[in-house]
Formats: sequence, C-alpha cells, structure tokens
Amino acid sequence: MAIRDIDDLPKNAANYTALTPLWFLERAATVQPSRKAVVHGSRTYTWLQTYQRCRRLASALAKRSVGAGSTVAVIAPNIPATYEAHFGIPMCGAVINPVNIRLNASTIAFLLGHSQSATVIVDQEFFTLAEDSLKIMKEKSQGHFNPPLLVVVADEACDPEALRYALGQGAIEYEKFLESGDPDFAWKPPQDEWQSIALGYTSGTTASPKGVVLHHRGAYLMSLCNPLVWGMNEGAIYLWTLPMFHCNGWCFTWALAALCGTNICLRQVTAKGVYSAIAKHGVTHFCAAPVVLNTIVNAAPEDTILPLPHVVHVMTAGAAPPPAVLFAMSRKGFRVTHTYGLSETYGPSTICAWKPEWDSLPPDTQARLNARQGVRYTTLECLDVISTKTGEPVPADGKTMGEIVMRGNVVMKGYLKNPKANEETFANGWFHSGDLGVKHQDGYIEIKDRSKDIIISGGENISSVEVENSLYLHPAVLEASVVARADERWGESPCAFVTLKPEVNNSDEQWLAEDIMKFCKSKMPAYWVPKSVVFGPLPKTATGKIQKHVLRGKAQQLGPVKVSKL
Repeated sequence: MAIRDIDDLPKNAANYTALTPLWFLERAATVQPSRKAVVHGSRTYTWLQTYQRCRRLASALAKRSVGAGSTVAVIAPNIPATYEAHFGIPMCGAVINPVNIRLNASTIAFLLGHSQSATVIVDQEFFTLAEDSLKIMKEKSQGHFNPPLLVVVADEACDPEALRYALGQGAIEYEKFLESGDPDFAWKPPQDEWQSIALGYTSGTTASPKGVVLHHRGAYLMSLCNPLVWGMNEGAIYLWTLPMFHCNGWCFTWALAALCGTNICLRQVTAKGVYSAIAKHGVTHFCAAPVVLNTIVNAAPEDTILPLPHVVHVMTAGAAPPPAVLFAMSRKGFRVTHTYGLSETYGPSTICAWKPEWDSLPPDTQARLNARQGVRYTTLECLDVISTKTGEPVPADGKTMGEIVMRGNVVMKGYLKNPKANEETFANGWFHSGDLGVKHQDGYIEIKDRSKDIIISGGENISSVEVENSLYLHPAVLEASVVARADERWGESPCAFVTLKPEVNNSDEQWLAEDIMKFCKSKMPAYWVPKSVVFGPLPKTATGKIQKHVLRGKAQQLGPVKVSKL
C-alpha cells in the first residue's frame, strides 16, 4: 500500500542530492582557500591546494580507468597522501581501502586479493611490505596474476634509498602521478548515497579478516555527528594520533574539511610528539586508544611540556579506558570524551555524554562515570543491550548482562563477499557487536567484556575489564590485560599480563606478583583475583588495542593452574 502524504511532490535535481562528505572539501577550498589544511613536518598545504591535489589524484586515477567498481588500497601512515586519498579516490567513483601498516605480508596479500585492489598507493617505508604481499599473491595465482598499479609516496623523513629502490622496481612516484592529473578535474558525486566510499578490514582475530563496506551516506552523517557530539568548532586544530587507516580515522578525515580545520600529521605517535605538537601548532583536539593515553600520562618529564597552554580535548575509544587513566589525563589538563564503536559503525557511535551535575562529584567518581560507553550518537537511531538467550532488552539495573546491539544509518552496508557473516551479524534487524555489557538506570551502557573474553570460573562469569581496572590502580602497573587460563579446580581462572612502570625495580617478580594479588584481594571478590601474573610488554594492534588472542595463546602455553596440594 502506498504511504499517504499531504502532497504528491516528487524529488528532483533541485531539491534532492545524494549525501556525500566529498562536497565538504569543495566548500573548505571556497570558504578558507588560504587556511592551513594539512601540515606534515616542513610541508604545509592550504585548503585550496588540498582540493586541487585531490582533484589531480581523482583525474590521474580516472585516466588509468580507475572508477566506479574499483578499489584503491593505501598502505601508509598519517601523511598528507593518506588524507588526500580519502577524497581523491572516491572523487573518481572508486572505493578507498586504507590498509593497516602493521599487518604482515600474508595478511595484506589476502586483503589486496579479497578487495581486488587495482591500484596500490604505498608509503616508501612500506614499499617492501607491499612488494612481499604482491609476491605471495603471484605465487598463489597459478599464472593468473594481474599486478596492480603501484604508486610510491616519498617522505623526506625516510631513507632515500627505499624510494630509489621502489622507483627501480617500476613504481610511479606520487607527486609525478599527481602531475599527470588535472587540478580542475570535473569530479562527480555519487548518484546514489548507498554507493560504497570505503572498505576497511577488521583487526579481527579470526582466521580471515572481514571487509567492512561503508557508504557515502553514513560517512556524511558521521563526519557531521562526531564534531557535534564533541563540541568541535570551526577551525579546530586536529592532531593525527589515531591512524587514518583505522575506520577512516573515525571519519575525522572528512569531518576536518567540514570544519575547515587544520590536520597536523604525525608519522609516529610518541608522548613527546603529542606534547610538542600541542605547544608548536596549538592542537585543540586529538583521538587515541586508551593505551596511547596511558603513554601520555606516564611520559618521562623530559618528554612533556606542562602545564598545557590550553585545554586539549581528547576522544578515546577502541577499548574500555581504565578510570585511573581517565583520572590521570584530567589532572594533566586534558578533557577526555569517552566514545565507543566498531569498524562496522564507522568508528565511535556511542558517547559517554557528560552531565553538568557530575561537575560537583569527587574526581574518582567522575572518572568511573566517564568510563562507561554511554548513549547513542545523534545519528545512530537505536542502541540497546539485549539478552543473548531471549533477544529481549535487559533491565536497566547495571547488573544484567547482554549483548550491545545497534541499528541505523551509521551501521555498515555489510561484510564484502561474506553472506554468512552478514546473516549472523544482522540477525533480527540488529547489528550484533559481540560486546557484552549492562544498561544503567540512567540509560547509559557499559561494556563488561567481549563475549569471547569473559572468564568463566567455577560457573561464575568474571569480567576481565573490571579486573584490569583494579590492576591499573596498583602503583607499579603501567599496563594490564587479563585473560582466561585453564584451571584444574575452577575450569578457568584470571591470568594477568602486566607491564611495569619503567622506574619499578623488577628484580623480584615473585614478590611483585604476590603484592599485586594481595592488592587485588582488597579490591574485588576472591574468585576474581588473578591466580597468575606474567610480566613483560603487551602485544598490540596498529591502533593500540591489546591483542588478547595472543595473550590467550600464551596462557594456553602456560598450561592449567594446578590444584594446590596444601
């Protein structure tokens, strides 16, 4: 049956156009042509120059038959070329596939093959990684290999020998590639906003990563929503600590153009680099996983520039931030906004929205409230916590666990060429996050664990996140991660992997482990206390998430915790 309305007025070219973030760049070049758009070391590009460079990139790709239905892979850190690719590639109708630079050659070979990337833009430092990936693809192709066009990006901060090698192997230098394009290229926006703009592979720990496909509509909505919920103003100065290859930099690649802001590129993230950029460029905002915040609060005095010259706004997501880290950040003058989301939701899509009545609470209570994942973004229509057994919403009691689910315009189109995974993840009209959490009385949600990270000890569920939060309060602990270890008596028990602060004397690890366990006993139920503590650096993904699957493997190698003979 046709839906009734008060009129029969049709859509037409004057009143309806597909939503896309690409127009933000054209506007920035018109409104603020001479404002700094991208800064990288000694190089600076204005918004007009950036627009012209992106049009050149789109034109150069189009001349080589790259367009609708094509995928272009980008293997590079946070440099101007990566930023430009977020506009230039979709401006020719193609899809950008930003690749995680810390993956190994065999994984990248899988991604390039699965995405059928026709062109690869690669930073000179990672050229051999790309080359090794292509060799693996060629070996597996049994004579049917069609090598992609290789474009290498030069960087004065890198060894010139690597660039010479890449050019010797037949790669085209990025600036030369741009020169072959037209700065006035007549790019066309998508006809349909459902058209794909980006493909990103999850850092999933399963056998093969899943390709998350995002559309122009969602990218447009998220690019406007992120600044809105964060209170970001026109002209914000944004530091690229978060990799642009991670969920397209949580859509801030496009958002910065909407704000006519300034992008400060950071090739390598260090605490010193962050503090220096704040002092030198007047950085107002940056995003980072909690592990990066931990690096910032525990930086050596010679690497910091304190007090901060102004309040610096920080958005954190990617893992549940320990309240102790949030508290330490606020004491240093950073204002932390806690968000939560996934690659499948264009990055963060919930926010722990700060309430004025929290201002008068003790700092540790504030940090505890702010450690929750919060409420839905303005552009996410539905968020809930549902029972994994019945599919019904759990009560808002802060105790009953369920799975966090989402629905709306900022949920991905689906996984590329993976109908089985799509059927599972979109079951019953929800996007299933795989994260377990609770709903508090005020409607704010809080993650308690990934469904696969829950520790079941003697039939009781233990939240690894809660145990980790307590470990971070111990004065000797720099980083902590807790996984299940087989236990002869209890089935499973918590095993803590701990990195100590640099100044801590670690000559007696046995004593330290016992001290940590004793400390935990004063903070949590006895069965939650880690039965084993392992010291050393923690393995991390490129976005700073601790790789729990690696730690689970290590815990397995340790064998089960033996029943005490006492």
